[in-house]
Amino acid sequence: MSTTRPERLIVFTRFPEPGKTKTRLIPVLGKWSAARLQRQMTEHIIATAATLNGRNGLTVEVRHAGGDAGLMQDWLGSHLIYRPQGNGHLGQRMRRAFEAAFQEEAAAVVIVGSDIPGISAEIIQQAFGALYENDLALGPARDGGYYLMGIRRTLAAKTYGRLFDGIDWGTDNVLSQTLQIANGMKLRLALLECLADVDRPADLPAWHQAQNTANHQPGAQKLSIIIPALNEAATIERTLSHFKGVENLEVIVVDGGSADETAALAASQGARVIQASPGKAIQMNSGAAAATGEVLVFLHADTLLPVDFNHQIVSALNQKDVVAGAFRLAIDSSAAGIHFIERMADLRSRYLQLPYGDQALFMKKSIFKAIGGFADLPIMEDFILVRRLKGKGQIVILPDAVITSPRRWLHFGILKTWLINQMIIFAFYLGISPERLARWYRREAGKSGN
Repeated sequence: MSTTRPERLIVFTRFPEPGKTKTRLIPVLGKWSAARLQRQMTEHIIATAATLNGRNGLTVEVRHAGGDAGLMQDWLGSHLIYRPQGNGHLGQRMRRAFEAAFQEEAAAVVIVGSDIPGISAEIIQQAFGALYENDLALGPARDGGYYLMGIRRTLAAKTYGRLFDGIDWGTDNVLSQTLQIANGMKLRLALLECLADVDRPADLPAWHQAQNTANHQPGAQKLSIIIPALNEAATIERTLSHFKGVENLEVIVVDGGSADETAALAASQGARVIQASPGKAIQMNSGAAAATGEVLVFLHADTLLPVDFNHQIVSALNQKDVVAGAFRLAIDSSAAGIHFIERMADLRSRYLQLPYGDQALFMKKSIFKAIGGFADLPIMEDFILVRRLKGKGQIVILPDAVITSPRRWLHFGILKTWLINQMIIFAFYLGISPERLARWYRREAGKSGN
């Protein structure tokens, strides 16, 4: 085959619409973070493909489920070919993609999934190189499937469509069944490196590991995640599960005397558990005093940080004049009125530089100490802290969002909760003491304790 043969790389992906992508990860990540992970993994493979521009005659095509050509182009750029995957099981969709590429005179076609953290330009080049001497190239996945399949045009005469017939798609038998068919057809086969894909919660450490490797720098700053908790057994495990596989990180759960299994569950997830008197300010100050990281992140027990949060935080704090930051707020509910709350939080955060504690406030430990930490108050402790931080420099709001539980808004009423919050802030500016405001808040919202 000529060294100038046309080659086609086809990326199978899904438009990252929350609730419709990476659905097996939603119970752990939530729909927004699952969609964000899909977006980041797709962008990773597209960026990897961009480094292959030196290959003669290579074109890159994206076969997408969900979305349309316009949305895909707005997302990934106009330099790629976009086509919908269409209906049918995975084998039928792959077969159509191969057929179309061969009809367009491609001499070798490689299809790769978008959820492979370890994929590299070298592996893709190995696949195309293997097709000079072989009919078929396969990249085995650790879950019993394959993350890559390459076919050269000469195999068309041998009815390569048989490779997609009789396969139990979505099971751990996919690779073994494909190999049996290939051997029965007496195909010349090249097997590539075995890699992990990210499809289930247990796969998430593979993505974190890949990100850590890609972003590793000697002397990288250590993060301390500080979580004040009181009777959070229903939420703490899910929150802590997001930190598995993240390097240069410590997680401190500050328990305020829970009567449930909060402390035991947190310890079982690898968190460091310390005890403190109840009250968010006291608990967070205790966690900060125990922290060994250079960067402090204060996180509510019912709130999930976005994928790649650690690198986003470090990058933000390395910007000139930035002393602290937070994430956008997303509430894990589609109830009427929730979008209004999110929008108001976004406007307040960006234009007033006033993020609240449920947005995962972060700052360097040296800055936290310089402003005296959280004021020992029963309410408004995050508001006062942010006002102190504004006197030290810029507070940045990162574009990704934390996903927080809607329980407070749904339990007390969305509009009522928002109005109470605004009245408390107004009353604070009028000089009413935080202690009095706390008593009023608990009476109005029916809330007590943490």
